[in-house]
Amino acid sequence: MVLRLPPAADIHVHLREPGETHKEDFATGTAAALAGGVVTVLAMPNTRPPLTEPAAFHKALQRARQAARCEVGLFLGGTAGNAETAAALAGQAAGLKLYLDATYGPLRLEGLLALLRHFEAWPGPRPIAVHAEGRTVAMVLGLAALFRKPVHFCHVSRREEILLIRRAKEQGWPVTCEVTPHHLFLNEADLPRLGPFGQMRPPLASRADQEALWAHLPIIDAVATDHAPHTIEEKQGPNPPPGVPGLETMLPLLLTAVAEGRLRLEEVVRLTATGPRRIFGLLEPPESAVEVEWGGPWTISREGLFTKCGWTPFEGMPVRARVRRVTLWGRVVFEDGRVLAPPGSGRVLFAA
Repeated sequence: MVLRLPPAADIHVHLREPGETHKEDFATGTAAALAGGVVTVLAMPNTRPPLTEPAAFHKALQRARQAARCEVGLFLGGTAGNAETAAALAGQAAGLKLYLDATYGPLRLEGLLALLRHFEAWPGPRPIAVHAEGRTVAMVLGLAALFRKPVHFCHVSRREEILLIRRAKEQGWPVTCEVTPHHLFLNEADLPRLGPFGQMRPPLASRADQEALWAHLPIIDAVATDHAPHTIEEKQGPNPPPGVPGLETMLPLLLTAVAEGRLRLEEVVRLTATGPRRIFGLLEPPESAVEVEWGGPWTISREGLFTKCGWTPFEGMPVRARVRRVTLWGRVVFEDGRVLAPPGSGRVLFAA
């Protein structure tokens, strides 16, 4: 059986360009997106150099225009000294990303004063997206209530975090949140099997945390992959960097949950298409769809992946769905294991 679904939007990916294109780049990352049924990606700013100033940001936009195969928007990164600069670029960005806890790259924001400056300066309308864990979630919720500016919580992974966010939503505060497939489908019990390939930020959590995420899916706004590729050699090295790829496996995993009775198909559409687009004001591209073959089972494998890193933490997992065809703007851009969209055929969002 073939299902026809709205195309997915992944609002949290790392495409590693500029500076670390041996891991991924705009061409390979957007190829992986299309292979996973994703036609819109929002890329994070913790590149090398980070996207915190006009020169680096505009250079990355130009490279995306030259190489992307689907829709791409870029986040700006917040630093201790760039609140006004970031605000001036707001109209060209997917949003402002603030890193408040340990992560990969140089953008961890220290000090409450810098955080306050960003909340005061950021004009919107797109949200301030935060990497916040534990107590910093509570701190950011307080700022969202104080400034009444939209805040989006990335990769929520712990029970206490989703409970706080639920309470904020019940109070009508302007907050949204996402969860990742790896926090939904993996937990700390998988770490012995995964070894360094299970290292990520936030770390895999307990089964109780995982179950809390599933229980709160009705108030979660999006599933986003936090696609964060590193090479196999890097992950097996003495200091494995945190992060896992996920663009090509999100839809098969979620649709398998539908087949198993854990999710409704309507929820998958909300979490991967309409929800993400609502948060960031993204229009669904016209004449676009994903066709998914339903049945199987098939087994997730690193063989045939389009991500440059060439591995997946879901290796060996059985799934009941796979992406067969993707149409974007009326053109078939992926079909039966082949990416048909050439580099540069995509579109950069927000920036003229």
